Amino acid sequence: MTVQVLASVVDKEPQTLVEEMHIETDAIIVNQCDRYGVECFDYHNRNIRIFYMAERGVGLSRNTALMRADGDICLFSDQDIIYEEGYEEKILQAFEECPLADMIVFNIEVGEERRTYHNTEKKRVHWYNCGRYGAVSFAVKREKLLESGVTFSLLFGGGAKYSAGEDSLFLKQFMDKGYRVFASPVTIGREMEGDSTWFSGYHEKFFYDRGVLYHFLYGRLAKLWALRFLLVHKEKMCREISVREAYRIMQEGIASQKR
Repeated sequence: MTVQVLASVVDKEPQTLVEEMHIETDAIIVNQCDRYGVECFDYHNRNIRIFYMAERGVGLSRNTALMRADGDICLFSDQDIIYEEGYEEKILQAFEECPLADMIVFNIEVGEERRTYHNTEKKRVHWYNCGRYGAVSFAVKREKLLESGVTFSLLFGGGAKYSAGEDSLFLKQFMDKGYRVFASPVTIGREMEGDSTWFSGYHEKFFYDRGVLYHFLYGRLAKLWALRFLLVHKEKMCREISVREAYRIMQEGIASQKR
């Protein structure tokens, strides 16, 4: 089996990016810039394909890469991820040790302020905890993903109408189709520190967009899960907007999708 990195980036010089990310596998990089084009080159005997596109949107760019993927296992990525040496072997070994897995979510080291999870053991991922994992942790069997028909939403994520959540929806929809997702305690890379392409603070739009996302993730349980989310993260997220006000805004987001 082979691993192929599928990276969504914005206006990057490809060869420099591949070096910075420590790519050791074949890769498809969708470079959102001001032009269209295709470029291919070898990097340490690995095939790197670059697709330049003028449209913006992380969901669109991930789908563009997925449509052209040919590796056995697709590893989604961003421009700020640096992989550990031997990440391909780690991923392949994890799938070998968990033959039931259609997708495995791995650890990616991030700063404390942005950390939403850290796997300490191998375990099954379920609908009620899928919202904590980012797309850069996803390694999925390509044939299973194509079989499922699941793609990334164009409504959520950087460059889309709603600021984030395309990864959570992708994961839940995949599991809703009956495919099995496991979490692995193995770390395969880390996130470079820097400004996020979508996150600008815990303001009104953040909570409203989160409410919209919860409508799609949790349906009739959306309000309950929204309250739980705020109570768990209130120390970090509700310093400027109170829990009560944040909950009201999230409920507005939830209700907007029912009309």
